[in-house]
Amino acid sequence: MFCEGEYVVYGDLGVCRVEGVTQRRFEGLDAAHLYYVLAPVYQGGVLYIPADNPRICLRAVISAEEANRLIDAIPTIEGEAFHSRSAQELSVHYEQALRTHDCADLIRLTASIYAKKQDLASRKKRMGRVDEHFMKKAKDSLNGEFAIALGIPREDVPAYISRRIAAHAKS
Repeated sequence: MFCEGEYVVYGDLGVCRVEGVTQRRFEGLDAAHLYYVLAPVYQGGVLYIPADNPRICLRAVISAEEANRLIDAIPTIEGEAFHSRSAQELSVHYEQALRTHDCADLIRLTASIYAKKQDLASRKKRMGRVDEHFMKKAKDSLNGEFAIALGIPREDVPAYISRRIAAHAKS
């Protein structure tokens, strides 16, 4: 059970702050249920999410130590480019990686799309919109969670990652 003030990752919406836990009865439901009141960190609004629904993807934000461990591992992750002429097939492939909402999976996805970008660039071609869209989604999700975990602004995360990787490369 999450407590007020904690940060959680809620599906595709990303990082949310738990504003409270409340008993509510919504119209059309037989009884009152326990709900998390979530406020998305990077967009407006408030959501009521059932606290007892196992199908809901809701997990705690990773720790600063875990974020740094994942960042330190980035140079060792080799992405395998996924090519398809079908935008639908490409979307399905990328969605599978995004669906886990796991930072390690998002890093692998980013590395995969980056490898594809490098491969295409070597042949003087550009990435398609589907690739760009999923690269942005993966980076936004990672940057949002890393920002909360590390206690830094989201826009500072890419520079933080670059500095940390460069510092480890020197040692």
